[in-house]
Amino acid sequence: MSDTLLRNRDVELKALYDDVAANHMFPFWATSADVAHDEIKQLMASPKAVPYVWRCAEDIEPILNRAVELITMDDSERRSLVLVNPGLAPRRATVSTMYTAYRLNDANEIMPPHKHSPSAVRFGLKGQGNFTGVDGENMVFGPGDLVLTPNDTWHNHGTVGNERALNLSVLDLPLVETLNAIHFDHDYKEEIDGKIVPLKQQTERFTPDYSQKTYGYGGLMPRFAGTKSRGAGYSSPMFLYRWDMVRELLNKHRENPGDEHDGLMVEYIDPTTGQPVFKTMTFFAQMLHPGGKTLPVRTTSSLLVSPFEGQGYSIVNGKRMDWKEYDTLAIPGGSWFEHHNTSDKEPLVLFVASDEPTLKKLDLYKKWGKSASGQVSQLV
Repeated sequence: MSDTLLRNRDVELKALYDDVAANHMFPFWATSADVAHDEIKQLMASPKAVPYVWRCAEDIEPILNRAVELITMDDSERRSLVLVNPGLAPRRATVSTMYTAYRLNDANEIMPPHKHSPSAVRFGLKGQGNFTGVDGENMVFGPGDLVLTPNDTWHNHGTVGNERALNLSVLDLPLVETLNAIHFDHDYKEEIDGKIVPLKQQTERFTPDYSQKTYGYGGLMPRFAGTKSRGAGYSSPMFLYRWDMVRELLNKHRENPGDEHDGLMVEYIDPTTGQPVFKTMTFFAQMLHPGGKTLPVRTTSSLLVSPFEGQGYSIVNGKRMDWKEYDTLAIPGGSWFEHHNTSDKEPLVLFVASDEPTLKKLDLYKKWGKSASGQVSQLV
């Protein structure tokens, strides 16, 4: 081909690609790495989550404490900080499918009810007066307690008692947003004396300890609880998981060496089915013995890891990432990672959120591990 024809072809190609872009389309034919419109290069260049650590004590808490003084409940019904992954900004996502938010409520603040299509949990960090009401069950929770606020179920948040309280939330909002299925509803009403009236707080229909009293006994199914779904029926009917029960289970196995890739992991499940508490996310408490570490592991699922007890660090894709209690570590799907407990006296306990159920339903979940010699094998 002559130089003239090549120059003309270059001009025509540029015009062609300009027209493709102007019409919001993508050319899926360029395969050479030395051309501007190589589709592999462009597809791989899409925004991706990166490993990252957010610092609770150094960064998150000081900002929230300032916000308590400046942002009142008259300004907003929420006082939360959403963790935005640097690789996904400005999208509200800590990893591609989930986000973590930290919420600080001042003493004796109760927000009105709302519901939404994303599923969420609250995990207590500080203070004994964290409050969440779900479907008529009012729950006061402390550090380590886990509360579900399921998809399309009325709930409200706040604090009781005379102190501030800090909790951590995990939502599948980025996933639901990607699926174009987001909805929120703040217009809470109940029928009273035959009339539908708006209310600022749900009428209490269950005792505060109903979840634990009814469903909190492993291996025992309370048939007297009936078959009527709680909330919208899309989650575990047990809305509150107490930390003392999780810690007791872990303590009973303190002599168990655990799995070489996972340590000792306890999954929060729906006690009526044995399945994860939500269809999109699952949650774990993960313990490493004093001086312990996990061998490297890689999964297609994305993880949000919050150290709750102890001290240590993680290595993600070969990079050491130090953290402290109540921090959050984002581990994007496909990353190699391992956790290390730097204390030779105390165990390390991590609270972990994963989108594993979503990946499993799509037959996309896989897991690999490295042996002590570095050999890779597929675990799942």
